[in-house]
Order: sequence, then C-alpha cells, then structure tokens
Amino acid sequence: MVRINKDLRNYIETEIFPEYEKNDEGHRRSHIEYVIRRSIKFAEQFEDINLDMIYVVAAYHDIAHHINKDAHEALSAEIFYKDEKMQEFFNEEERRIVKEAIEDHRASLEGEPRSDYGKIVSSADRTTNLDTTIRRAHSYILKHFPDSTLEEMIDDAYEHVRKKYGKGGYAKSYVVDNELDDFRAEVDSIVANKGKFRKKYMEVNNLQEF
Repeated sequence: MVRINKDLRNYIETEIFPEYEKNDEGHRRSHIEYVIRRSIKFAEQFEDINLDMIYVVAAYHDIAHHINKDAHEALSAEIFYKDEKMQEFFNEEERRIVKEAIEDHRASLEGEPRSDYGKIVSSADRTTNLDTTIRRAHSYILKHFPDSTLEEMIDDAYEHVRKKYGKGGYAKSYVVDNELDDFRAEVDSIVANKGKFRKKYMEVNNLQEF
C-alpha cells in the first residue's frame, strides 16, 4: 500500500471504509480490503495502470450495497462520482474511468468491463474460499427468505454456488488467478455430490439436524 497516495488512502480509510459497516457481513470492510489487495496484485498483469485509480475503484465498489443490492454497482458509482473530494486526486477523464469500472464490477455483467480497471477489480471481487461463499449464501437467504425451510436454504445455496462458480459459471475473470482456478475445482467437486454439499453447508453454518 506504500505506492498509494497517502492523502488519498487516509481519506478512504477515515471517511469511506466506515460506511461499509452499514452493509451485510459479506460486504463490509474486510471484503473491501480483500478486493483491494487482489486488485493491486492483478494490476501487475497490465500496462500503464494508475494504482490510485485501482485503489479507489475497489474502495467504492460495494459502498451502496446496503441501499439496494440489485442496483448497488450504479449507486456506488454515483456516490463516487458525486464525491467532490475525488476531484483533488483525479481529472475528469480518470473519474469517468473509475465510475465506469465501479459500474462494471459485478459478476453478472453482460459482456466485458469497458476498461482494464473494470476487468481488474471485477476479477479481484471473486471469492476464492468455499466456506466464505457458503456462509455468505446462508446469510443472504436468512435475510431475504427467512421463512425458508432448511432443505430450501440448502437447495438455494447449492444452485447459487453451482451457477456462479461451477463449470461454465457466470463469474468471469480477466486475469491469471491461480487461487480462483483452485477454488473452481473445489466447487466442481462438491457440487458433483449433493450430499457432500449438504454436509459442508451444515458444518460451515454451525447447523444441526433436528
């Protein structure tokens, strides 16, 4: 992080990161720091990347998740673009690129991100830990479908993991990411056996049979 503008980093850490406490558990500061770390690492695979811009795309990309998860990419981009403080660090063209990259970060995006910045942060936003993925799916189901039975929750989580990260899943990557490759192989293995997935779901979420 020593390569990031110190004043920019201080602003993000003091004014932006605290906003993430409004999000659900899977989209709080720890997730943002995870995406930032991976984004900076993946930036090395591209030429002429402004690391301050990468840092800011990652720092703002989920800031509006608590407002509307289904439109959070557009709302997060708007929050960034309306932040007058950012004009001290970036010119208008850079701000446009950052805004578009935030809009383009979602795994369900049709087509490709419009810039390398979008490709980097979108790739960095991919989860590479099975326990975390299953735990986040469970948390989402509990919040949005609280009346679901245990079997319905397991089925929903299974389909989510399979469709997003299984073979042919919609979660794209635009970088070399060995961690993601290993994770996909793990997902393929566990979704091939529904009973194995069920057991993992119960263990990860500390659930017991009744």
